[in-house]
Amino acid sequence: MKQATLNETAAGPAGAIECAIDEPAAGAAPLGLAVICHPHPQHGGTMDNKVAQTVARAYVQMGYRAVRFNFRGVGASAGTWDEGRGEIDDALAVIAVQRAAKPELPLALCGFSFGGYVAAQAASRLAASQPVQRLVLVAPATSRFEMPAAVPADTVVIHGDADDVVPLASTLAWARPQVLPVLVLPGVGHFFHGQLTLLKQLLIRHCQP
Repeated sequence: MKQATLNETAAGPAGAIECAIDEPAAGAAPLGLAVICHPHPQHGGTMDNKVAQTVARAYVQMGYRAVRFNFRGVGASAGTWDEGRGEIDDALAVIAVQRAAKPELPLALCGFSFGGYVAAQAASRLAASQPVQRLVLVAPATSRFEMPAAVPADTVVIHGDADDVVPLASTLAWARPQVLPVLVLPGVGHFFHGQLTLLKQLLIRHCQP
């Protein structure tokens, strides 16, 4: 990423969690905090995934502090793969650390693919006590993991209609009972190859505070 990235660790339930933090332009106070969950660790997903980085860039441009992190067992994060259960706890631990440091900042919680499942479940757990300002799900893994039955009505969901990893039909089937809008990108696959600029533009357009 072009902006300076600060590497930190956060205390997690399985040990240290590796984090990468990008701040808004020098001298600008952040308008909010965006925590971004990366795709499936068992299929090469890390916090340096191009989609996760694109989400971070979009939020930095919107004036947010963007925090990416590696789930347990990925990169320098301690622990081992926990089939999606412990990974939700990892996300909640990172959120808790960041909120403790900047309690005044509203929280956007974002996730790509498997990370979308984690973000949705984490937002559901936080809903009663510390609801997120905005939930953003990019090609969420609706066909592979159990998503919450409902998410906030203003959740932003983006999915390509040429996705061969998570079929668009599964996300529409999950969204339909909630009457939850889904932004469908024609001809776009799961990893948004060649369309990352479009993804960034859509995020800024639909998530601007």
